[in-house]
Order: sequence, then C-alpha cells, then structure tokens
Amino acid sequence: MIRELLALIKLENQYVTVTISEKGAEQTSLKNKQTGIEYLWQGEPAFWKGQAPVLFPFVGRLKDNQYQYENKTYMMPQHGFARNRVFDVTSQSETAATLSLLSDEESKEVYPFDFRLNITYQLEDESVKVSYQVENVSQEKPMYFSIGGHPGFNVPLTNDTTFEDYYLSFSPKRSRTLIPLKGAYIDYENRTLGQTNTDIALRWKLFEEDALIYETKNKNVFSILSDKTTHGISFSFENFPYVGIWSPANLQAPLVCIEPWYGIADTSDASGKLEEKLGIQHLKAGETFDCDYTITIH
Repeated sequence: MIRELLALIKLENQYVTVTISEKGAEQTSLKNKQTGIEYLWQGEPAFWKGQAPVLFPFVGRLKDNQYQYENKTYMMPQHGFARNRVFDVTSQSETAATLSLLSDEESKEVYPFDFRLNITYQLEDESVKVSYQVENVSQEKPMYFSIGGHPGFNVPLTNDTTFEDYYLSFSPKRSRTLIPLKGAYIDYENRTLGQTNTDIALRWKLFEEDALIYETKNKNVFSILSDKTTHGISFSFENFPYVGIWSPANLQAPLVCIEPWYGIADTSDASGKLEEKLGIQHLKAGETFDCDYTITIH
C-alpha cells in the first residue's frame, strides 16, 4: 500500500543536508551546504530512475525471478521489494532518523518470513552513516535474507570536469577477487583477481559487462576522486562480503553507484532453494543482524 502523500525527511548539520523518502527509506539528496554541490544522483529516468534504493530481501536477480522455500515457489523481482514499500518514521532528530518496515500479509505473499527492517541515517560532520538492522521477529522459525545498498553519485560533480576526469581509488590498496557476470547472473566459477591495488580511471567501457563485483573483507574505503577538483566522495564499510560498482555504460550516464552487499545475484545453475542460495544470510528465531556504511563528501 502506497500512501498518497509521502513526506521527505530532512536532516541537517553545519556541513551537509540529507533528504530521505518514506518510500523505500531511500536517500534522495546529499548536499554540501557551503558549496551547494549535490553529490547524490537525482534519478533522471533517461539514465536510471533510482537514487539510493535499499535492496531487501534479496540482492540482484534470482534465477527465473523465483525461489523455493518449504516446497513452495515464490516470485521476486530483482533486488526485492523494500524499495517499493512505504516505511514508517520511528524516530527523528535534526541529524538522525530511523525508518522501519514490518512484514505484513502483502510481503508474506512473496516472502514468508516475519521481519522488521530498520534503516537509520545519522549525520556526522561531512558524513552520513547508513545503518541496516534486520530482525527475525518470529519466535519459532529461522529467516533467510540478503540486504544491500545501491546509492548513486553524480559524476562529474562540477561543471568544469567530465566523467573521465574521475577515478576509483581503493583502500587498502590490494587486489580483490573480481566476480564476473554472465548475463544477469553470477559467473562464480570464472572469478579472477581484480587490480584494486591501484587507482582505476573511470571509463564507461569498464561497465560494458554490467557491474564490477568484488569480494571484500574487513574494513575498506572506496572513493570517487579527481585530480581536477577537490570534490569527491569516500565510501567506507566493514565486513560486507561483496561490493558492486556500476554505471549504465550503454547510456554513458553521468553517475556511478557504489553498492555494499550482504548477498549477491544467483548463478545460472542455482538450485533455486533458498537455503542453498549463494551469499544468503541466516537468522535464528528472535535474532538481529546489523551492518552499516558511511558516505563522506569532499
């Protein structure tokens, strides 16, 4: 159910303003108060209508857009349903807000679990910390899920720079496993070593095969920077097992997404059984899962 009038939640400190939509608990703006620069992609539909969707209860595409659980088949579109649901604002201050989605009869038609999903945005100087909390509210049954972020960033950030003036920078500078895609699905058997031990110049041809998907461990900072401007973004996260970097290459879109994931698309030979899904997370009855990432603007 979509309410007719949806509020935009505004957070603000002396450095930045952030706005969040009740639909999907999606961030819709990240603006530098001093310069007026908008860092977050504004959803121009000619390129990509999203801005920063929350991916839940699945990340990526399921084989044949379906899965099986307890001898029943369920249909699910790419990236799940949370991005299209209206969240409730459960707490709000000048610099922080939490939005919540609770399972209901509509969600159980496609996802048979009792859950509460909390998304919290917290401003910290020139950064916004985004926290995900998934709770299995059932006192009896386990829960299987994936969750991830999909924020898009304007590239270029200034009128005097171009897309190709920017580069991806990685910290720590070390190689990471690169997982290729074969069509819409993961080609896990052919993963290779990605050269994230050095900067990578942004070119649309990087994304000709869709997203760059890396296996990640421990603490990482992925940044979008340029030698022609001091303005850029740094994206820090810890213990997310996968991160995708994406731009609609065929459209030469002026945006880049950095996507931290606890989960991943199916392989082309996936069994379809939820318990066997690559990257799936598991919660026992009554358990809670927490993770977060931080976007810092320059």
